[in-house]
Amino acid sequence: MRTIQIDNRVIGEGQPVFIIAEGCDNHMGNMDAAKEMCRQAKLAGADCIKFQHHLPDEEMLKDVPMSSNFDIPLYDFLKLHALTLDQHVELMNYCKEIGIMYLCTPFSLKAAYELNEIGVSAFKIGSGEMTDIPTLQAIARLGKPMIVSTGMCTMDEIKRTYDALAETKVEFAFTNCLSEYPPKYEDVNLGVIAKMKEAFPKAVIGHSDHTPDLYTCYAAAALGASIIEKHVILSKQTPGPDQTVSIDFEDLYRLVDGIRKIELASGSEKCVHRDEDAIRSWAFRSIVSLREIKAGEVITQEMIWSKRPGTGIPSHRMEEVLGKKAVRDIKENVLLKWEDLEA
Repeated sequence: MRTIQIDNRVIGEGQPVFIIAEGCDNHMGNMDAAKEMCRQAKLAGADCIKFQHHLPDEEMLKDVPMSSNFDIPLYDFLKLHALTLDQHVELMNYCKEIGIMYLCTPFSLKAAYELNEIGVSAFKIGSGEMTDIPTLQAIARLGKPMIVSTGMCTMDEIKRTYDALAETKVEFAFTNCLSEYPPKYEDVNLGVIAKMKEAFPKAVIGHSDHTPDLYTCYAAAALGASIIEKHVILSKQTPGPDQTVSIDFEDLYRLVDGIRKIELASGSEKCVHRDEDAIRSWAFRSIVSLREIKAGEVITQEMIWSKRPGTGIPSHRMEEVLGKKAVRDIKENVLLKWEDLEA
């Protein structure tokens, strides 16, 4: 059974879904907001709150062309609002204090080294770094579990990264992901989760979601995703590059609650459960008389049919009743008993 372990939490098949509240940069550089996100994620029942460590000059050129759903270039936004390493240390300690796991995404190798130095338990890798094999291999050599998103990638590209990470012996997971902000639902392709499970047996498979609601996350959990990652924001009115793909913490509570209920409902045993017994006794059908039947009469179909409750002769045994003689008078509209009939 494929699993990875982050701190004391085992993640993978046979385990509860690992739910990551992706705080990204929705704190807008405000530490009070970032800490409140940690607290709200804990209250909502998420397993983890995750932020991002950006060193803009390490991860991009200043004038790199890029798509944006925000009103300033991403480079400039990060220069203004990215958290410092000291702030990440403060957040990590705060998460320990309140009892929620802290994770962080490094967007460059230097950022990964810095996070490693402050003692992160694992690395969450964004889709933009999915095909950067040299960086992934260098991060893997740090020996900590990795969760890698697969947005914008073909199955062949994912396979290339899978093979590279498998050679390092590091524990790792892939999350099915679509890097549209927000995505078209017809592009999400949740069926890929099963294909990834089949194609990449050494990886735990999860789902990183950018839709503005909860439906695809519920479906991903039902389809066997071991990890669900969802962007969160304190207020949908807060501006930022991830605002359109983020849910608030009331919705995060609903997401966690729904996934835990889906887990409870995902067994595969079909049996009669204890709480069904009382209903069974009245809801099933028994054979009843449609008219008065005299002793000595041969039972015909016109005399009997099925009605509730299910405490008499079961209706599925009607063929056994037809053709028998009544040994006593039977009133109209009563349950037949075997002792009413000849042996």
